[in-house]
Amino acid sequence: MKTLKVLSVLLAYPQAEMQAALSEMVDVLDRETRWLPKRDYRALLALIEYLRRTDLLELQERYVRLFDRGRALSLHLFEHIHGESRDRGQAMINLLEVYRQHGFALSARELPDYLPLFLEYLAQRPEGEALDMLTDAMPIIALLGARLNERGSDYHVVFDALTALVGEPAEIEDIRQQAATEGPDEVIVNMDKIWEEEAVTFLANQTGCASHRLRPDATQPVQWMRQTGAKQ
Repeated sequence: MKTLKVLSVLLAYPQAEMQAALSEMVDVLDRETRWLPKRDYRALLALIEYLRRTDLLELQERYVRLFDRGRALSLHLFEHIHGESRDRGQAMINLLEVYRQHGFALSARELPDYLPLFLEYLAQRPEGEALDMLTDAMPIIALLGARLNERGSDYHVVFDALTALVGEPAEIEDIRQQAATEGPDEVIVNMDKIWEEEAVTFLANQTGCASHRLRPDATQPVQWMRQTGAKQ
């Protein structure tokens, strides 16, 4: 499913290579029209045209403001499930093991729960398997899409397309209600305070990492259930 690869690139940090490949992305969407309704197809074409005509530096600045300055729109999926708990580390190790079992190699700088990377992996898997894994992650993906829609961001059309591939999660109404009624991102509001606390506790948090090593006989399936009350 090369459509998933296109959606992966559209969600990644904008680069000159991405802008140069936009026409190729349109060709992929044209060849795989069976996967998306016309409305989502046209919305993606409009986003691609926006990315084509906008200066790269402006795209990069907007991207950082949107996805990298808080937790509510973080593209690291497990952050929305486990917050800062140790469970997040184990979940990433489990997902990394899934990647490795299928020959999907990551660089040292990449975290396995980064959504564009997750979609790139799914694009290389058989259709049924890819759609099943996407369905499992859809509650988190749908929440991100609802938040982007509330903010009027053009990027919400990518999440609409992902939803169109597998359908809305059962709890979609609750997800939309949460996105419509939640307050501002606490991380952005309290940024100075959080930085001060992290500066004090950083060294103390380095213990216990050995407990996250995955033994050969301890592989667990990836869990996508959100924790009630987890910090966003």
